[in-house]
Amino acid sequence: MSDSDTGESRSDDPETTTINIRVTERQLEEIDAVWKEEGYTSRSEFLRHAIRDATANPGVSRSMLANIAAEEYAMRKGETEAVSREEIVAMIDSDE
Repeated sequence: MSDSDTGESRSDDPETTTINIRVTERQLEEIDAVWKEEGYTSRSEFLRHAIRDATANPGVSRSMLANIAAEEYAMRKGETEAVSREEIVAMIDSDE
């Protein structure tokens, strides 16, 4: 794939470092679909943003996201009601 196919551009910016990662073909397809859909100018820009978000917000755990998804699912099925802000803060605090 050429740089123009991926939206990548070569940069000689001394503030950046090139890294190599291995992903599956499926992951690469998903990454490419998301960066284009979300309006990023390149795959690299999208990945830099994802890394910044993950490192700036390390407190968002997988279990917290799973709990949120489970609650949303239960609400849509009518099995539970929306929770208050205070309940959400308590859930976040207890997950830390």
